[in-house]
Amino acid sequence: MTQLPTVHVDGVPQPVPDSLLVLDVREPHEWQSGHIAGAHHIPLGDLPARLDEVPAETQVLCVCHVGGRSAQATMYLNQHGREAVDLAGGMDAWVASGRETVRP
Repeated sequence: MTQLPTVHVDGVPQPVPDSLLVLDVREPHEWQSGHIAGAHHIPLGDLPARLDEVPAETQVLCVCHVGGRSAQATMYLNQHGREAVDLAGGMDAWVASGRETVRP
């Protein structure tokens, strides 16, 4: 069994570099409540139909509320030729660490 590539908040550079695509897979109402600046929003259920929006040559950081959906997205993306990692603890961990969020 392959281990899920995971990073903790303290392992994410601050500010997030342009070379890293932050992919937020939460639902629209969750996105509206606050997200990581510069993140791209594709709800998990829409990811298969919108896979072409995730560049194959860019490392992807998948994030959701606490980590379940982003783990699924990470596995899916890695199976489809992307280099993806899961943010452990999701937005809960991001906010708890004091990192900034933005609202649309």
